[in-house]
Amino acid sequence: MTRILAGALGECVHVAGVLNFLRLAEEAGHHTEFLGPATPVRDFIGAIRETNPDVVAVSYRLTPEVAEKLLTGFRHALEEAGLSRGRKFCFGGTKPVAEKAKALGFFDAVFTGEEPVEDIMGFLKGRPMVAKDEASYAHTMVERLRQKAPFPLIRHHFGVPAQDIEPTVEGIQKIARAKVLDVISLGPDQDAQENFFHPERCDPTRKGAGGVPVRTEKDLVRLYEASRAGNYPLMRSYSGTDELIRYAEMLERTISNTWCATSVFWFNALDERGPMSVEESIREHMQLMRWHGHRNIPVEANESHHWELRGCHDTVAVATAYIAAYIAKKMGVKDFIGAYMLHTPPQMSDRMDLAKMLAKMDLVGSLADKDFRVYKQTRSGLLSFPVDIAQARGQLGSSIYLQMFLKPDIVHVVAYCEADHAATADEVIESCTLARQVIVRSLGGLPNITLDPVIDRRKKELVAEVSVLMDAVRTLGGHGVEDALCDPLILARAVKVGLLDAPNLKGNPHAAGAIVTRAVNGAIQAVDPHSGRVLLERERIDRIFETIDVDV
Repeated sequence: MTRILAGALGECVHVAGVLNFLRLAEEAGHHTEFLGPATPVRDFIGAIRETNPDVVAVSYRLTPEVAEKLLTGFRHALEEAGLSRGRKFCFGGTKPVAEKAKALGFFDAVFTGEEPVEDIMGFLKGRPMVAKDEASYAHTMVERLRQKAPFPLIRHHFGVPAQDIEPTVEGIQKIARAKVLDVISLGPDQDAQENFFHPERCDPTRKGAGGVPVRTEKDLVRLYEASRAGNYPLMRSYSGTDELIRYAEMLERTISNTWCATSVFWFNALDERGPMSVEESIREHMQLMRWHGHRNIPVEANESHHWELRGCHDTVAVATAYIAAYIAKKMGVKDFIGAYMLHTPPQMSDRMDLAKMLAKMDLVGSLADKDFRVYKQTRSGLLSFPVDIAQARGQLGSSIYLQMFLKPDIVHVVAYCEADHAATADEVIESCTLARQVIVRSLGGLPNITLDPVIDRRKKELVAEVSVLMDAVRTLGGHGVEDALCDPLILARAVKVGLLDAPNLKGNPHAAGAIVTRAVNGAIQAVDPHSGRVLLERERIDRIFETIDVDV
Protein backbone atom coordinates (compact mmCIF):
# COMPACT_ATOMS: atom_id res chain seq x y z
CA MET A 1 0.00 0.00 0.00
CA THR A 2 1.38 3.41 -1.02
CA ARG A 3 1.42 6.19 1.59
CA ILE A 4 0.38 9.59 0.21
CA LEU A 5 0.84 12.90 2.04
CA ALA A 6 -0.96 15.93 0.60
CA GLY A 7 -1.82 19.54 1.35
CA ALA A 8 -2.23 23.05 -0.01
CA LEU A 9 1.07 24.94 0.23
CA GLY A 10 1.79 28.42 1.59
CA GLU A 11 -1.18 30.74 1.91
CA CYS A 12 -3.43 28.74 -0.48
CA VAL A 13 -6.70 27.65 1.15
CA HIS A 14 -8.21 25.95 -1.91
CA VAL A 15 -8.39 22.22 -1.15
CA ALA A 16 -11.19 20.79 -3.34
CA GLY A 17 -8.73 19.52 -5.96
CA VAL A 18 -6.32 17.90 -3.52
CA LEU A 19 -9.17 16.29 -1.60
CA ASN A 20 -10.52 14.82 -4.84
CA PHE A 21 -7.04 13.45 -5.59
CA LEU A 22 -6.93 11.82 -2.15
CA ARG A 23 -10.39 10.33 -2.68
CA LEU A 24 -9.20 8.69 -5.89
CA ALA A 25 -6.07 7.47 -4.10
CA GLU A 26 -8.17 5.85 -1.40
CA GLU A 27 -10.33 4.16 -4.04
CA ALA A 28 -7.11 2.78 -5.53
CA GLY A 29 -6.25 1.26 -2.15
CA HIS A 30 -3.65 3.76 -0.89
CA HIS A 31 -3.24 5.19 2.60
CA THR A 32 -3.64 8.98 2.60
CA GLU A 33 -2.95 11.83 5.01
CA PHE A 34 -4.17 15.40 4.49
CA LEU A 35 -2.20 18.31 6.01
CA GLY A 36 -4.96 20.81 5.32
CA PRO A 37 -5.05 24.27 3.67
CA ALA A 38 -2.35 26.95 3.86
CA THR A 39 0.43 24.63 5.03
CA PRO A 40 3.78 26.46 5.53
CA VAL A 41 6.84 24.96 3.82
CA ARG A 42 8.46 24.13 7.17
CA ASP A 43 5.34 22.18 8.30
CA PHE A 44 5.24 20.30 5.01
CA ILE A 45 8.92 19.35 5.43
CA GLY A 46 8.35 18.27 9.02
CA ALA A 47 5.41 16.08 8.03
CA ILE A 48 7.44 14.42 5.26
CA ARG A 49 10.25 13.69 7.70
CA GLU A 50 7.81 12.27 10.26
CA THR A 51 5.60 10.13 7.99
CA ASN A 52 8.11 9.18 5.24
CA PRO A 53 5.44 9.02 2.48
CA ASP A 54 5.86 7.33 -0.91
CA VAL A 55 4.08 10.20 -2.70
CA VAL A 56 3.91 13.89 -1.78
CA ALA A 57 1.02 15.83 -3.38
CA VAL A 58 1.28 19.63 -3.35
CA SER A 59 -1.54 22.00 -4.28
CA TYR A 60 -1.40 25.73 -5.05
CA ARG A 61 -4.01 27.74 -6.98
CA LEU A 62 -3.08 31.41 -6.52
CA THR A 63 -0.67 33.78 -8.35
CA PRO A 64 1.75 32.02 -10.76
CA GLU A 65 4.70 34.29 -9.91
CA VAL A 66 4.27 33.69 -6.19
CA ALA A 67 3.86 29.95 -6.84
CA GLU A 68 7.18 29.86 -8.70
CA LYS A 69 9.06 31.35 -5.73
CA LEU A 70 7.20 29.21 -3.21
CA LEU A 71 7.76 25.94 -5.07
CA THR A 72 11.42 26.78 -5.65
CA GLY A 73 11.81 27.34 -1.92
CA PHE A 74 9.97 24.10 -1.21
CA ARG A 75 12.34 22.20 -3.45
CA HIS A 76 15.44 23.72 -1.84
CA ALA A 77 14.09 22.94 1.63
CA LEU A 78 13.55 19.31 0.63
CA GLU A 79 17.09 19.03 -0.73
CA GLU A 80 18.61 20.58 2.38
CA ALA A 81 16.66 18.13 4.55
CA GLY A 82 17.69 15.19 2.37
CA LEU A 83 14.05 14.38 1.56
CA SER A 84 13.92 15.00 -2.19
CA ARG A 85 14.85 11.45 -3.23
CA GLY A 86 13.22 8.08 -2.76
CA ARG A 87 9.64 9.25 -3.34
CA LYS A 88 7.41 10.80 -6.00
CA PHE A 89 6.17 14.39 -6.02
CA CYS A 90 3.06 15.60 -7.82
CA PHE A 91 1.48 19.01 -8.15
CA GLY A 92 -2.04 20.28 -8.73
CA GLY A 93 -3.12 23.81 -9.61
CA THR A 94 -4.55 26.11 -12.25
CA LYS A 95 -3.06 26.00 -15.73
CA PRO A 96 -0.88 29.11 -15.33
CA VAL A 97 0.48 27.85 -12.00
CA ALA A 98 0.95 24.34 -13.42
CA GLU A 99 3.15 25.75 -16.18
CA LYS A 100 5.47 27.21 -13.52
CA ALA A 101 5.50 23.86 -11.69
CA LYS A 102 6.36 21.97 -14.87
CA ALA A 103 9.22 24.35 -15.64
CA LEU A 104 10.90 23.43 -12.37
CA GLY A 105 11.41 19.87 -13.68
CA PHE A 106 10.93 18.58 -10.15
CA PHE A 107 7.46 17.03 -10.14
CA ASP A 108 6.75 13.54 -11.47
CA ALA A 109 3.23 14.60 -12.46
CA VAL A 110 1.45 17.95 -12.79
CA PHE A 111 -2.36 18.16 -12.80
CA THR A 112 -4.57 21.05 -13.89
CA GLY A 113 -7.98 19.40 -13.49
CA GLU A 114 -8.32 18.89 -17.25
CA GLU A 115 -6.83 15.38 -17.21
CA PRO A 116 -9.08 12.34 -17.65
CA VAL A 117 -9.68 10.76 -14.26
CA GLU A 118 -8.35 7.45 -15.55
CA ASP A 119 -5.00 9.14 -16.24
CA ILE A 120 -4.84 10.21 -12.60
CA MET A 121 -5.72 6.66 -11.56
CA GLY A 122 -2.98 5.42 -13.88
CA PHE A 123 -0.45 7.60 -12.08
CA LEU A 124 -1.69 6.25 -8.75
CA LYS A 125 -1.14 2.74 -10.10
CA GLY A 126 2.45 3.57 -11.01
CA ARG A 127 2.12 4.30 -14.72
CA PRO A 128 3.74 7.35 -16.34
CA MET A 129 1.47 10.38 -16.32
CA VAL A 130 2.06 11.02 -20.01
CA ALA A 131 1.91 7.92 -22.20
CA LYS A 132 4.32 8.52 -25.05
CA ASP A 133 3.60 5.63 -27.41
CA GLU A 134 1.36 2.70 -28.22
CA ALA A 135 3.24 0.41 -25.84
CA SER A 136 1.88 2.47 -22.93
CA TYR A 137 -1.68 1.27 -23.66
CA ALA A 138 -3.16 -2.19 -23.27
CA HIS A 139 -3.82 -4.01 -26.53
CA THR A 140 -6.73 -6.27 -25.54
CA MET A 141 -10.10 -5.65 -23.98
CA VAL A 142 -9.30 -7.62 -20.82
CA GLU A 143 -5.92 -5.92 -20.33
CA ARG A 144 -7.37 -2.45 -20.87
CA LEU A 145 -10.14 -3.15 -18.38
CA ARG A 146 -7.49 -3.98 -15.78
CA GLN A 147 -5.52 -0.89 -16.74
CA LYS A 148 -8.50 1.45 -16.39
CA ALA A 149 -10.18 -0.05 -13.32
CA PRO A 150 -12.33 1.08 -11.58
CA PHE A 151 -13.44 2.99 -14.67
CA PRO A 152 -15.35 1.18 -17.41
CA LEU A 153 -14.18 1.14 -20.99
CA ILE A 154 -15.98 3.61 -23.24
CA ARG A 155 -17.02 2.47 -26.69
CA HIS A 156 -18.67 4.34 -29.54
CA HIS A 157 -19.56 3.28 -33.07
CA PHE A 158 -18.28 5.34 -35.98
CA GLY A 159 -18.52 5.12 -39.73
CA VAL A 160 -19.36 8.05 -41.99
CA PRO A 161 -21.96 7.22 -44.66
CA ALA A 162 -20.17 8.46 -47.78
CA GLN A 163 -18.95 7.38 -51.19
CA ASP A 164 -15.46 6.57 -49.89
CA ILE A 165 -13.61 5.96 -46.63
CA GLU A 166 -11.79 9.31 -46.41
CA PRO A 167 -14.25 11.05 -44.04
CA THR A 168 -14.08 8.04 -41.71
CA VAL A 169 -10.26 8.01 -41.81
CA GLU A 170 -10.16 11.68 -40.83
CA GLY A 171 -12.79 11.19 -38.16
CA ILE A 172 -11.00 8.23 -36.57
CA GLN A 173 -7.76 10.23 -36.38
CA LYS A 174 -9.59 13.07 -34.65
CA ILE A 175 -11.35 10.75 -32.18
CA ALA A 176 -8.13 8.91 -31.30
CA ARG A 177 -6.27 12.15 -30.63
CA ALA A 178 -9.08 13.38 -28.37
CA LYS A 179 -8.45 10.37 -26.07
CA VAL A 180 -12.09 10.21 -24.97
CA LEU A 181 -12.86 6.57 -25.68
CA ASP A 182 -11.22 3.15 -25.53
CA VAL A 183 -12.92 1.25 -28.33
CA ILE A 184 -13.88 2.49 -31.78
CA SER A 185 -16.62 0.28 -33.20
CA LEU A 186 -16.30 0.48 -36.94
CA GLY A 187 -19.65 0.61 -38.72
CA PRO A 188 -19.39 -0.73 -42.30
CA ASP A 189 -22.30 -0.27 -44.67
CA GLN A 190 -24.71 -3.14 -45.35
CA ASP A 191 -23.02 -4.21 -48.60
CA ALA A 192 -19.70 -4.52 -46.78
CA GLN A 193 -21.23 -6.81 -44.14
CA GLU A 194 -23.11 -8.97 -46.63
CA ASN A 195 -21.16 -8.84 -49.89
CA PHE A 196 -17.53 -8.08 -49.00
CA PHE A 197 -16.27 -11.22 -50.77
CA HIS A 198 -18.77 -10.86 -53.63
CA PRO A 199 -18.36 -7.36 -55.09
CA GLU A 200 -20.47 -8.44 -58.06
CA ARG A 201 -23.45 -8.55 -55.68
CA CYS A 202 -22.93 -4.99 -54.40
CA ASP A 203 -25.48 -2.37 -55.39
CA PRO A 204 -23.71 0.88 -56.34
CA THR A 205 -26.80 2.87 -55.40
CA ARG A 206 -26.49 1.57 -51.78
CA LYS A 207 -22.84 2.54 -51.36
CA GLY A 208 -22.35 4.08 -47.92
CA ALA A 209 -25.88 3.20 -46.81
CA GLY A 210 -25.72 2.97 -43.02
CA GLY A 211 -21.95 3.18 -42.67
CA VAL A 212 -18.50 3.41 -44.20
CA PRO A 213 -18.18 1.71 -47.63
CA VAL A 214 -15.33 -0.70 -46.88
CA ARG A 215 -14.59 -2.69 -50.01
CA THR A 216 -11.03 -4.03 -49.63
CA GLU A 217 -8.70 -5.21 -46.90
CA LYS A 218 -6.53 -2.17 -47.61
CA ASP A 219 -9.48 0.00 -46.61
CA LEU A 220 -9.63 -1.71 -43.23
CA VAL A 221 -5.87 -1.46 -42.69
CA ARG A 222 -6.01 2.25 -43.46
CA LEU A 223 -8.84 2.78 -41.00
CA TYR A 224 -6.94 0.91 -38.30
CA GLU A 225 -3.76 2.89 -38.95
CA ALA A 226 -5.78 6.09 -38.50
CA SER A 227 -6.51 5.01 -34.92
CA ARG A 228 -2.80 4.68 -34.00
CA ALA A 229 -2.63 8.02 -32.21
CA GLY A 230 -3.79 9.69 -28.99
CA ASN A 231 -4.66 6.91 -26.55
CA TYR A 232 -4.44 4.25 -29.28
CA PRO A 233 -8.03 3.03 -28.95
CA LEU A 234 -8.88 -0.58 -29.58
CA MET A 235 -10.89 -1.23 -32.72
CA ARG A 236 -13.62 -3.65 -33.56
CA SER A 237 -16.10 -3.96 -36.38
CA TYR A 238 -19.60 -5.16 -37.01
CA SER A 239 -19.51 -8.81 -38.04
CA GLY A 240 -20.36 -10.07 -41.50
CA THR A 241 -23.71 -11.59 -42.38
CA ASP A 242 -22.34 -14.05 -44.95
CA GLU A 243 -19.22 -16.26 -44.88
CA LEU A 244 -18.92 -15.42 -41.21
CA ILE A 245 -15.64 -17.19 -40.42
CA ARG A 246 -13.87 -15.81 -43.47
CA TYR A 247 -15.06 -12.31 -42.51
CA ALA A 248 -13.84 -12.83 -38.93
CA GLU A 249 -10.42 -13.94 -40.14
CA MET A 250 -10.21 -10.81 -42.28
CA LEU A 251 -11.13 -8.53 -39.35
CA GLU A 252 -8.54 -10.17 -37.12
CA ARG A 253 -5.89 -9.79 -39.81
CA THR A 254 -6.60 -6.15 -40.64
CA ILE A 255 -7.85 -4.32 -37.55
CA SER A 256 -6.93 -6.78 -34.77
CA ASN A 257 -10.64 -7.06 -33.97
CA THR A 258 -10.73 -6.64 -30.21
CA TRP A 259 -13.94 -8.63 -29.83
CA CYS A 260 -16.58 -10.24 -31.97
CA ALA A 261 -20.19 -9.10 -31.76
CA THR A 262 -22.74 -11.57 -33.01
CA SER A 263 -26.24 -12.81 -32.39
CA VAL A 264 -28.07 -16.12 -32.41
CA PHE A 265 -31.38 -15.54 -34.18
CA TRP A 266 -30.69 -12.51 -36.39
CA PHE A 267 -28.78 -11.22 -39.44
CA ASN A 268 -30.45 -13.69 -41.78
CA ALA A 269 -33.77 -14.13 -43.57
CA LEU A 270 -35.65 -13.31 -40.35
CA ASP A 271 -34.59 -9.65 -40.46
CA GLU A 272 -33.60 -9.66 -44.15
CA ARG A 273 -30.01 -8.72 -43.31
CA GLY A 274 -28.40 -11.88 -44.63
CA PRO A 275 -29.07 -14.74 -47.04
CA MET A 276 -29.23 -17.62 -44.53
CA SER A 277 -32.29 -19.28 -43.04
CA VAL A 278 -32.83 -18.95 -39.29
CA GLU A 279 -31.65 -22.49 -38.57
CA GLU A 280 -28.60 -22.18 -40.82
CA SER A 281 -27.76 -18.79 -39.32
CA ILE A 282 -27.95 -20.12 -35.76
CA ARG A 283 -25.57 -22.93 -36.70
CA GLU A 284 -23.15 -20.51 -38.36
CA HIS A 285 -23.25 -18.08 -35.44
CA MET A 286 -22.45 -20.93 -33.08
CA GLN A 287 -19.41 -21.82 -35.17
CA LEU A 288 -18.39 -18.15 -35.22
CA MET A 289 -18.45 -18.14 -31.42
CA ARG A 290 -16.39 -21.34 -31.38
CA TRP A 291 -13.82 -19.83 -33.76
CA HIS A 292 -13.29 -16.81 -31.50
CA GLY A 293 -13.35 -18.88 -28.32
CA HIS A 294 -10.51 -21.07 -29.58
CA ARG A 295 -8.46 -17.92 -30.21
CA ASN A 296 -9.23 -16.32 -26.83
CA ILE A 297 -11.03 -13.44 -28.52
CA PRO A 298 -13.97 -12.10 -26.48
CA VAL A 299 -17.47 -12.49 -27.86
CA GLU A 300 -20.36 -10.05 -27.39
CA ALA A 301 -23.90 -11.32 -27.79
CA ASN A 302 -26.05 -8.42 -28.94
CA GLU A 303 -29.09 -10.70 -28.95
CA SER A 304 -31.90 -9.61 -26.68
CA HIS A 305 -32.15 -6.00 -27.77
CA HIS A 306 -32.94 -7.16 -31.32
CA TRP A 307 -36.03 -8.80 -29.83
CA GLU A 308 -36.76 -5.72 -27.73
CA LEU A 309 -36.54 -3.47 -30.78
CA ARG A 310 -39.33 -5.58 -32.26
CA GLY A 311 -41.56 -5.16 -29.21
CA CYS A 312 -41.11 -8.50 -27.42
CA HIS A 313 -42.24 -8.86 -23.84
CA ASP A 314 -39.67 -8.76 -21.05
CA THR A 315 -39.58 -12.53 -20.56
CA VAL A 316 -38.38 -13.18 -24.11
CA ALA A 317 -35.83 -10.37 -23.76
CA VAL A 318 -34.34 -11.95 -20.64
CA ALA A 319 -34.57 -15.49 -22.02
CA THR A 320 -32.73 -14.70 -25.25
CA ALA A 321 -29.95 -12.95 -23.32
CA TYR A 322 -29.50 -16.16 -21.34
CA ILE A 323 -29.69 -18.43 -24.42
CA ALA A 324 -26.96 -16.41 -26.19
CA ALA A 325 -24.64 -16.62 -23.17
CA TYR A 326 -25.41 -20.32 -22.71
CA ILE A 327 -24.49 -21.07 -26.31
CA ALA A 328 -21.31 -18.96 -26.08
CA LYS A 329 -20.17 -20.99 -23.07
CA LYS A 330 -20.93 -24.27 -24.83
CA MET A 331 -18.91 -23.06 -27.82
CA GLY A 332 -15.82 -22.51 -25.70
CA VAL A 333 -15.92 -18.71 -25.41
CA LYS A 334 -13.76 -17.67 -22.46
CA ASP A 335 -14.49 -13.94 -22.21
CA PHE A 336 -18.16 -13.13 -22.79
CA ILE A 337 -19.69 -9.66 -23.08
CA GLY A 338 -23.36 -9.40 -22.24
CA ALA A 339 -24.99 -6.45 -24.02
CA TYR A 340 -27.72 -4.58 -22.13
CA MET A 341 -29.64 -1.87 -23.99
CA LEU A 342 -31.77 0.34 -21.76
CA HIS A 343 -34.91 2.30 -22.68
CA THR A 344 -35.93 -0.28 -25.28
CA PRO A 345 -38.76 0.11 -25.94
CA PRO A 346 -38.88 3.73 -24.73
CA GLN A 347 -42.15 3.32 -22.83
CA MET A 348 -40.45 1.18 -20.17
CA SER A 349 -40.08 2.84 -16.79
CA ASP A 350 -36.60 3.15 -15.29
CA ARG A 351 -37.58 0.83 -12.44
CA MET A 352 -38.82 -1.92 -14.75
CA ASP A 353 -35.87 -1.41 -17.08
CA LEU A 354 -33.40 -1.91 -14.24
CA ALA A 355 -35.32 -4.96 -13.05
CA LYS A 356 -35.17 -6.48 -16.52
CA MET A 357 -31.45 -5.81 -16.86
CA LEU A 358 -30.74 -7.22 -13.39
CA ALA A 359 -32.67 -10.38 -14.30
CA LYS A 360 -30.55 -10.74 -17.44
CA MET A 361 -27.35 -10.16 -15.49
CA ASP A 362 -28.32 -12.64 -12.78
CA LEU A 363 -29.04 -15.40 -15.28
CA VAL A 364 -26.05 -14.71 -17.51
CA GLY A 365 -23.84 -14.32 -14.44
CA SER A 366 -24.98 -17.72 -13.16
CA LEU A 367 -23.02 -19.27 -16.05
CA ALA A 368 -19.71 -17.67 -15.02
CA ASP A 369 -16.83 -19.80 -13.79
CA LYS A 370 -13.05 -19.83 -14.09
CA ASP A 371 -13.30 -20.77 -17.79
CA PHE A 372 -16.19 -18.45 -18.67
CA ARG A 373 -15.69 -14.87 -17.58
CA VAL A 374 -18.68 -12.53 -17.93
CA TYR A 375 -18.47 -8.78 -18.58
CA LYS A 376 -21.32 -6.26 -18.62
CA GLN A 377 -21.77 -3.75 -21.43
CA THR A 378 -24.57 -1.20 -21.18
CA ARG A 379 -25.87 1.26 -23.72
CA SER A 380 -28.69 3.69 -24.40
CA GLY A 381 -31.53 2.61 -26.65
CA LEU A 382 -31.55 4.60 -29.88
CA LEU A 383 -35.34 4.77 -29.89
CA SER A 384 -35.27 6.72 -26.62
CA PHE A 385 -33.47 9.74 -28.11
CA PRO A 386 -35.56 12.78 -29.05
CA VAL A 387 -34.82 14.50 -32.35
CA ASP A 388 -34.44 17.81 -30.50
CA ILE A 389 -30.71 18.10 -29.79
CA ALA A 390 -30.99 19.78 -26.39
CA GLN A 391 -33.44 17.15 -25.17
CA ALA A 392 -31.27 14.40 -26.65
CA ARG A 393 -28.24 15.60 -24.67
CA GLY A 394 -30.35 15.37 -21.54
CA GLN A 395 -31.46 11.86 -22.48
CA LEU A 396 -27.86 10.75 -22.98
CA GLY A 397 -26.79 12.05 -19.58
CA SER A 398 -29.75 10.52 -17.75
CA SER A 399 -29.28 7.21 -19.55
CA ILE A 400 -25.58 6.96 -18.67
CA TYR A 401 -26.46 7.73 -15.05
CA LEU A 402 -29.04 4.93 -15.02
CA GLN A 403 -26.53 2.53 -16.57
CA MET A 404 -24.03 3.19 -13.81
CA PHE A 405 -26.39 1.54 -11.30
CA LEU A 406 -25.63 -1.69 -13.18
CA LYS A 407 -21.86 -1.32 -12.62
CA PRO A 408 -20.87 -1.87 -16.25
CA ASP A 409 -17.44 -2.97 -17.43
CA ILE A 410 -18.06 -1.29 -20.79
CA VAL A 411 -20.27 1.70 -21.54
CA HIS A 412 -21.38 1.81 -25.16
CA VAL A 413 -22.07 5.49 -25.73
CA VAL A 414 -24.64 6.37 -28.38
CA ALA A 415 -24.24 9.92 -29.67
CA TYR A 416 -27.05 12.28 -28.70
CA CYS A 417 -27.61 13.22 -32.37
CA GLU A 418 -28.30 9.70 -33.67
CA ALA A 419 -32.08 10.15 -33.86
CA ASP A 420 -31.44 12.89 -36.40
CA HIS A 421 -28.24 11.91 -38.19
CA ALA A 422 -25.13 9.74 -38.01
CA ALA A 423 -22.60 11.18 -35.58
CA THR A 424 -19.65 13.20 -36.82
CA ALA A 425 -16.28 12.86 -35.09
CA ASP A 426 -16.95 16.03 -33.11
CA GLU A 427 -20.31 14.68 -31.94
CA VAL A 428 -18.72 11.38 -30.92
CA ILE A 429 -16.13 13.28 -28.90
CA GLU A 430 -18.76 15.49 -27.26
CA SER A 431 -21.01 12.54 -26.41
CA CYS A 432 -18.15 10.54 -24.90
CA THR A 433 -16.99 13.59 -22.91
CA LEU A 434 -20.51 14.02 -21.52
CA ALA A 435 -20.67 10.32 -20.62
CA ARG A 436 -17.26 10.41 -18.92
CA GLN A 437 -18.40 13.19 -16.59
CA VAL A 438 -21.46 11.21 -15.54
CA ILE A 439 -19.31 8.11 -15.01
CA VAL A 440 -16.82 9.99 -12.83
CA ARG A 441 -19.62 11.41 -10.67
CA SER A 442 -21.31 8.04 -10.38
CA LEU A 443 -18.17 6.25 -9.25
CA GLY A 444 -18.15 8.55 -6.24
CA GLY A 445 -21.04 6.52 -4.82
CA LEU A 446 -24.57 5.55 -5.86
CA PRO A 447 -27.57 4.20 -3.93
CA ASN A 448 -28.10 0.44 -3.92
CA ILE A 449 -30.97 -0.19 -6.33
CA THR A 450 -31.28 -3.83 -5.26
CA LEU A 451 -32.86 -2.54 -2.04
CA ASP A 452 -35.83 -1.18 -4.00
CA PRO A 453 -38.56 -3.79 -3.34
CA VAL A 454 -40.39 -3.02 -6.60
CA ILE A 455 -37.26 -3.66 -8.67
CA ASP A 456 -36.36 -6.78 -6.70
CA ARG A 457 -39.87 -8.24 -7.00
CA ARG A 458 -40.01 -7.68 -10.76
CA LYS A 459 -36.53 -9.17 -11.24
CA LYS A 460 -37.56 -12.33 -9.40
CA GLU A 461 -40.80 -12.54 -11.42
CA LEU A 462 -38.82 -12.42 -14.65
CA VAL A 463 -36.33 -15.06 -13.55
CA ALA A 464 -39.23 -17.37 -12.67
CA GLU A 465 -41.02 -16.70 -15.97
CA VAL A 466 -37.84 -17.35 -17.95
CA SER A 467 -37.51 -20.72 -16.21
CA VAL A 468 -40.99 -21.63 -17.49
CA LEU A 469 -40.07 -20.54 -21.02
CA MET A 470 -36.78 -22.45 -21.01
CA ASP A 471 -38.59 -25.60 -19.91
CA ALA A 472 -40.99 -25.11 -22.83
CA VAL A 473 -38.11 -24.84 -25.32
CA ARG A 474 -36.62 -28.04 -23.91
CA THR A 475 -40.01 -29.74 -24.19
CA LEU A 476 -40.18 -28.65 -27.82
CA GLY A 477 -36.99 -30.62 -28.37
CA GLY A 478 -38.43 -33.84 -27.00
CA HIS A 479 -36.50 -36.73 -25.51
CA GLY A 480 -34.30 -37.21 -28.57
CA VAL A 481 -32.56 -33.85 -28.26
CA GLU A 482 -29.59 -33.77 -25.90
CA ASP A 483 -29.53 -29.99 -25.38
CA ALA A 484 -32.39 -28.00 -26.90
CA LEU A 485 -30.84 -24.65 -25.97
CA CYS A 486 -27.90 -25.47 -28.26
CA ASP A 487 -29.84 -27.12 -31.07
CA PRO A 488 -30.29 -24.89 -34.16
CA LEU A 489 -33.32 -26.84 -35.36
CA ILE A 490 -35.16 -26.58 -32.04
CA LEU A 491 -34.26 -22.91 -31.55
CA ALA A 492 -35.46 -22.05 -35.05
CA ARG A 493 -38.66 -23.96 -34.35
CA ALA A 494 -39.12 -22.04 -31.08
CA VAL A 495 -39.22 -18.87 -33.20
CA LYS A 496 -41.50 -20.40 -35.79
CA VAL A 497 -44.15 -21.62 -33.31
CA GLY A 498 -43.98 -18.45 -31.19
CA LEU A 499 -42.28 -19.49 -27.97
CA LEU A 500 -39.81 -16.76 -28.89
CA ASP A 501 -41.91 -14.08 -30.53
CA ALA A 502 -42.40 -10.34 -30.99
CA PRO A 503 -45.29 -8.27 -32.38
CA ASN A 504 -43.18 -6.70 -35.13
CA LEU A 505 -42.60 -10.16 -36.62
CA LYS A 506 -46.25 -10.34 -37.68
CA GLY A 507 -46.46 -11.54 -41.28
CA ASN A 508 -42.87 -12.80 -41.23
CA PRO A 509 -42.78 -16.26 -42.84
CA HIS A 510 -39.97 -17.37 -40.52
CA ALA A 511 -41.70 -16.47 -37.23
CA ALA A 512 -45.09 -16.66 -35.56
CA GLY A 513 -45.61 -12.92 -35.06
CA ALA A 514 -48.75 -13.74 -33.08
CA ILE A 515 -47.94 -12.26 -29.69
CA VAL A 516 -49.49 -9.01 -28.49
CA THR A 517 -47.60 -6.93 -25.94
CA ARG A 518 -48.38 -3.80 -23.95
CA ALA A 519 -46.62 -1.52 -21.51
CA VAL A 520 -48.22 -2.26 -18.13
CA ASN A 521 -47.01 -0.27 -15.13
CA GLY A 522 -43.76 0.41 -16.98
CA ALA A 523 -43.06 -3.22 -17.91
CA ILE A 524 -43.60 -4.88 -21.28
CA GLN A 525 -46.06 -7.74 -20.84
CA ALA A 526 -47.69 -10.33 -23.09
CA VAL A 527 -51.43 -9.71 -23.13
CA ASP A 528 -54.55 -11.46 -24.37
CA PRO A 529 -55.27 -9.96 -27.82
CA HIS A 530 -59.00 -9.66 -27.09
CA SER A 531 -59.25 -8.61 -23.45
CA GLY A 532 -55.86 -6.97 -22.97
CA ARG A 533 -55.36 -9.04 -19.80
CA VAL A 534 -51.75 -9.80 -18.86
CA LEU A 535 -50.81 -13.40 -19.68
CA LEU A 536 -48.53 -15.32 -17.38
CA GLU A 537 -45.91 -17.29 -19.28
CA ARG A 538 -47.50 -20.66 -18.45
CA GLU A 539 -50.83 -19.61 -19.95
CA ARG A 540 -49.17 -18.13 -23.04
CA ILE A 541 -47.16 -21.30 -23.62
CA ASP A 542 -50.13 -23.60 -23.04
CA ARG A 543 -52.03 -21.73 -25.77
CA ILE A 544 -49.12 -22.23 -28.18
CA PHE A 545 -48.74 -25.93 -27.39
CA GLU A 546 -52.47 -26.48 -27.88
CA THR A 547 -52.06 -25.41 -31.51
CA ILE A 548 -49.03 -27.61 -32.23
CA ASP A 549 -50.20 -30.68 -30.30
CA VAL A 550 -47.34 -30.85 -27.81
CA ASP A 551 -48.01 -32.26 -24.35
CA VAL A 552 -46.33 -30.24 -21.59
